[in-house]
Amino acid sequence: MVSQSREYRKGPVTLRGRKVPTSTTDQRLLDNAGPNDWVHTDPWRVLRIQAEFVEGFGTLSELGPAVSVFGSARTGPGHPTYELAEVVGRLLVEAGYAVITGGGPGTMEAANKGASQAGGTSVGLGIELPFEAGLNEHVNLGINFRYFFARKTMFVKYAQGFIVLPGGFGTLDELFEAITLVQTGKVTRFPIVLMGTDFWAPLLDWLRATLLEHGTIAGADLDLVHLTDDPAEAVAFVRRARA
Repeated sequence: MVSQSREYRKGPVTLRGRKVPTSTTDQRLLDNAGPNDWVHTDPWRVLRIQAEFVEGFGTLSELGPAVSVFGSARTGPGHPTYELAEVVGRLLVEAGYAVITGGGPGTMEAANKGASQAGGTSVGLGIELPFEAGLNEHVNLGINFRYFFARKTMFVKYAQGFIVLPGGFGTLDELFEAITLVQTGKVTRFPIVLMGTDFWAPLLDWLRATLLEHGTIAGADLDLVHLTDDPAEAVAFVRRARA
């Protein structure tokens, strides 16, 4: 029996109990199994996708200077990374930035909490997922997206930089997309900070020993990220890079 207490966000719509779907909008868009009714439905999907971009642009266009903060949804209160993210959120607000996160729990919640308690704008860009519901309580400006690609555009378009704390696949996805956008010149003067030397140093070592050694990246590409454990240094790096 489906629990009536479970809450599921589908764009701006909230569903509970038996109304909770078994698949996400992104999944249905990308899944090529089943009948070829996509020929008739995909043109209508374009309008929904367009609406998500319009909603995002309209909501965030007057946000002002902002920094996107990424990290694991699984890092709870009391964890050193959670506490670090709170400090990052607070320092960003004190430096004049709004804080943008994915709006979920863990590190995202911590950064939103630090920003909100510092009296700043705490933005959450949520996503329709089968195992996460809604925005954390510290978001004071939130948008729920159906499509990852629309949401990811907002993370970059309205941010002056990324601060990336330890995280999983989603964090790595955002990190490497940002690096690629800078490397290819799609965005300019876009600082990327990695926080947590113990966590990130092995990845950077692998990039040097494998990708650089095989000639698949240039040495200068490794300079696109700044590694630190100090939240004040992270915020200062973002400010200097944008000066």
